Amino acid sequence: MKDLRTFDDQLFISASNLADILGTSFATTQKWGKDGVYPSTIDTLGRQVFRMKDLEDIPQVQQMLNSCWDEELHVEPRRHFTSVELFAGAGGLALGMHLAGFKHVLLNEIDSAAVRTLQNNRPEWNIAKGDIHDIDFSPINGLVDFLSGGFPCQAFSYAGKKGGLNDTRGTLFFELARAVKEIQPKVFMGENVKGLLTHDEGRTLEVIRNVIAELGYTLIEPRVLKAVMYKVPQKRERLILIAIRNDIAPHVTFSWPSPYNRIMTLHDAFFKGELYPTDVPHSEGQAYPLKKQAVLSLVPEGGDWRNLPEEVAKEYMGNSYYLGGGKTGMARRLSLNEPSLTLTCSPAQKQTERCHPIETRPLTIREYARIQTFPDEWQFYGSMSDQYKQIGNAVPVNLAYAVGRSIMRLFNDIDCLQPDISNFIEADNVVKTQMPILHNQPKQISMF
Repeated sequence: MKDLRTFDDQLFISASNLADILGTSFATTQKWGKDGVYPSTIDTLGRQVFRMKDLEDIPQVQQMLNSCWDEELHVEPRRHFTSVELFAGAGGLALGMHLAGFKHVLLNEIDSAAVRTLQNNRPEWNIAKGDIHDIDFSPINGLVDFLSGGFPCQAFSYAGKKGGLNDTRGTLFFELARAVKEIQPKVFMGENVKGLLTHDEGRTLEVIRNVIAELGYTLIEPRVLKAVMYKVPQKRERLILIAIRNDIAPHVTFSWPSPYNRIMTLHDAFFKGELYPTDVPHSEGQAYPLKKQAVLSLVPEGGDWRNLPEEVAKEYMGNSYYLGGGKTGMARRLSLNEPSLTLTCSPAQKQTERCHPIETRPLTIREYARIQTFPDEWQFYGSMSDQYKQIGNAVPVNLAYAVGRSIMRLFNDIDCLQPDISNFIEADNVVKTQMPILHNQPKQISMF
C-alpha cells in the first residue's frame, strides 16, 4: 500500500499522539493548536500536527528530540549476567531482557500453551512448567544477578498492621517476593498494569513498598512507561518497579531508558520500513459474523460507534447506547497512521473492538504480534484463542529491550564496584541437576 504520509514523523507529531504521550485529552491538544498555544498545521491525511521543534518546552517532547536511543543500543554487558524470570507468558519480557544481554538461568510459567511457545522458540532456555508455589528457589541462592516478572495483580489483604510480607500471602506478588528472598539477586524488577499505582487508593502499592523494604532492597521510584515512547506501535502503559539490594543501592544510580525519536504507527507495524524489513506475513485470525461485519463496514478508519447511523448504533450497542461515557472501544476501527490502542486478549471483544484499519476484519495473529514488536520468527502455540491471549498479555518486546538496556547499564556499574565471578554455566547446571521443580516430579526441568 502506498504510504500517504508526507510529513516527516521525526519532525512532526499528531495532536492525537501528543495527547497520548502527555496523558491529556485529544480535545486539549487540538485546542492548543486552535488557540495558538503551539502552532499547528493540517497534513495530507487531514490530521492536526505540530512541529516537534515548536514543542521543546514540553519535557516528553524534549526527551524525544534529544534521544539517546542509538547510543543506548550499544550497551554491552561486561560479563554474563544471569537472570530468572517468573510468570514468563509467551516471552515478551524474557526476549527483551535476552536481547539486552541477560543469560536466563530459569523461566517459570504455568500455562501449557505459553510454555510450548517458550520451549519451541528457545529450546536452550530452562523452562519450569508448573505452579510457582511448588518451586524451591534456594538452590540458586547467590548464583543469579537479576530476577524479573510481571506478577498478576490479585486482590491484596490488609489484615496485618504493618503492610509487610505477611499481608501479601495468597497473592502472586508474595511468590515473587519469596523468590527474591530465596535467590537474593542484586536487582529485581516487577511490572504490572498502570492501575496498580492507584489500586485501593494507593494502599496496594504501599504494601508492595513495605515488602520490598522488608526484603532488604531499595525501590527506585516506580514509573509508568508508555510503550509508544519506546518504538512500539501501541498505546500501552506498564508500571515498572525496580529494586536494588541494600548493600549495593547507595553506590549506584539507575537511569530510565531514553525514548525513541518518533511515534511508531500501524503502518510501521504492517508494512516494510523502519520497524520490520518486510510486510506483515499472512497468518490465521478470527473472523466477524456477517452481521457484525456489516456494521463495522460502516465505520471509517479511526472511527467508532459514533460514526454509525443512529438506528444501526442503537441496535448494535443495545443498552450500552444509553449509558454514560464515551464507549469509544465499541465498533472501533484502528487508524493506519496512528499507534494501535492497547491490545486485549481477544481482537473482537465488543467493548474493546480492534478492527483492522482498512479491512473489515479482526487483526490476525501476526498483526497482533507485530503490534507487540515480537519478531516474525517468534511463533505462538496452542489454539487461536491461546495465541491471542499470550500476545495480548505480553510486555512489548521493544519496551522490555529498552528497560533491559538500562538495567544492563546498572549492572555494568555494579560490576565495576563489585567484580563478581558468578558463572552462568554453574547456575545453569544447578538448575538442571538440583532443583525439583514440582514436588511430584524428578529433579529435572519439566518439559513437554
